[in-house]
Amino acid sequence: MTSLENMQAFVEFAKDKFGHIDVIVNNTGLMPLSKLEVLKIDEWNRMINVNIRGVLHGIAVALPTFKQQHSGQFVNLFLIGGHAVYPTATVYCATKYAVWAISEGLRQESTAIRVTTISPGTALPNLNCSAQSPMLKRRSGSQIPRTSYPGGRDRPGDLVCDQAVRRCGC
Repeated sequence: MTSLENMQAFVEFAKDKFGHIDVIVNNTGLMPLSKLEVLKIDEWNRMINVNIRGVLHGIAVALPTFKQQHSGQFVNLFLIGGHAVYPTATVYCATKYAVWAISEGLRQESTAIRVTTISPGTALPNLNCSAQSPMLKRRSGSQIPRTSYPGGRDRPGDLVCDQAVRRCGC
């Protein structure tokens, strides 16, 4: 997602194969956890590059096609960090709030293009594995609320995909 050229190649491949593009799903996320005072600036930059720039690249490569078609839909996922801030996840939460703000701005600017946001909570159990500190890896599960899934299902990714498909009218 951080390579604009790769994203462009993906969109061109889809257009060549299917003749058009109906939906782009932007689902990016790195979540290294640390207090701001630790100053892990490289981690911050990586999170910003993936979590924000990845979504912007997805929009940049599909928006011209959607405008030309007079239709299209972006589905942007952002986890609980777009709604609340948690200790050691400050920068992550800022990036997820940015995804919400970008989505809302795009929705307001584009009348013929649909913009859907899905916020499944902390749906991906391995997301916290990018924490660098062993102590934070152990504690992250207790600091950031977990989402419970209907029927005790342990496949949150399936639920997110189901929700995206429903919202796209597929």
